[in-house]
Amino acid sequence: MEGLGQFPFLIAIFAIFFIFMILPQMKRQKAEKKFAAALKKGDKVMMKSGLHGKISELNDKDNTCVIETMAGRLKFDRSAISMEMSKKLNPVPAKK
Repeated sequence: MEGLGQFPFLIAIFAIFFIFMILPQMKRQKAEKKFAAALKKGDKVMMKSGLHGKISELNDKDNTCVIETMAGRLKFDRSAISMEMSKKLNPVPAKK
């Protein structure tokens, strides 16, 4: 009977862990996936490594893109593009 008193406490700890740790991570992954799918040719992007460039080609077969930089053209995986910094480079036009 002593173990039953701790059971609701363990469920509460798991619920708090789920709400504060797992749900935000799932939301972030969903947003990154949506961002990667919305990329288009000509978008200015910043890689997670700090490299700036413009998308010149997108390949849906192997989920890569070719980035045009001042040094030339480089092929990257789409997951290497920084979502936060790329949004700052491509601001949403203000509605009038």
